Amino acid sequence: MGSGYEIDVMQVLRSSWVIVLMFFLSILVVAFTIERWIYYQRTKLDSDKFLDKIKSFIVDGKYDEAVEFCRKQPGSIPIVIKAGLDNRDLPREEIDKLMESIRQEERIKLERYLGVLGTLGSVTPFIGLLGTVLGIIKAFRDLASSGASAGPTVVMVGIAEALIATAVGLGVAIPSVVVFNAYMRRVKNITVEMEAVARRFIILLANYGEGSAHAGRKR
Repeated sequence: MGSGYEIDVMQVLRSSWVIVLMFFLSILVVAFTIERWIYYQRTKLDSDKFLDKIKSFIVDGKYDEAVEFCRKQPGSIPIVIKAGLDNRDLPREEIDKLMESIRQEERIKLERYLGVLGTLGSVTPFIGLLGTVLGIIKAFRDLASSGASAGPTVVMVGIAEALIATAVGLGVAIPSVVVFNAYMRRVKNITVEMEAVARRFIILLANYGEGSAHAGRKR
């Protein structure tokens, strides 16, 4: 193929609004991926050690210290347990329902931006395909306007340029899907851990809290 028909990548980028759109969508994918990774890293918590500390506070009747301890800990689990501590005088069923509502609120925070990643993973291949279809239409239009003397080379170059849109679409979609699935698995694990810790907290509160048989014997 002669140099006159070589694909000018920069020209393709300038002339295709689909590829420009893909560029901005790829920035969103990177930004949300980094933001969520930082968020999950900052909210890591050893739930077993945390609950052991809460148990020691409950056994000693130091509820104010337990609440303050929860405030200083990262992640969603301390927020759920703090809600239980703040409402410890309610019946156990009411505490359980209250903590469940807090868990749902925390899950929404954990899933923030993940819907965008999932949507981009599903939509960007079709946007790339749209760019390819539009590029092929343009290639045949250029062939028609250039006349028979141009030959099929014009169409081949035009189609090659159009296929860049599909490649870019897949290049955005694949990382989006991988990150979305990985982060959703992490959210699921954190949610299950929140529920398990909440159940264990209810048992601790029933056995060692104020008014329990253990607390009465201690006094």
